[in-house]
Amino acid sequence: MRAKRLVDPRVIDRERDETVYGSGTDHDHAVARELVRRCWVNLTEEAEPLPHVRDQVRQTLDGHASPPVVDDAVLIASELVGNAVRHTVTGPDCISVEVYRDVAIVSVYDADADADNVRPRKDVSYDDLGGRGLRIVDELTADWFARTTAIGKVVVAVVQLDGREAM
Repeated sequence: MRAKRLVDPRVIDRERDETVYGSGTDHDHAVARELVRRCWVNLTEEAEPLPHVRDQVRQTLDGHASPPVVDDAVLIASELVGNAVRHTVTGPDCISVEVYRDVAIVSVYDADADADNVRPRKDVSYDDLGGRGLRIVDELTADWFARTTAIGKVVVAVVQLDGREAM
């Protein structure tokens, strides 16, 4: 069982702003990208976070993207949270999904400060059962990156929305 930690949402908000808008910004970018919807889920108490994450991503994007784009965002979130479960000591702290008019930003936070090690594997063979997740994320996103934060790291994926409402 993972160690339980308390996550301060104010730290998450400040770090998210720096991640999305840049450190020390005057938030001019915030004017250009008006937030439509936001979901923040604490995952520190979740023994099996993936089903909850998938549901929350679907609900957050409902009405803001076509079903294929929602499916892509759910897969991206699943890969990022699954990586935090498999490759960190304490697992994911939280996930944030922010919906803007043209993009959704999926951010997964954890306590490990190893952002430099978050990259697609190059040594995956045809027979390997794993190791393709970040390649999938790379293909499905407009951009993605990992960076160290004050409390660990965040992996951020930018999903281009198609402007169509869910059918």
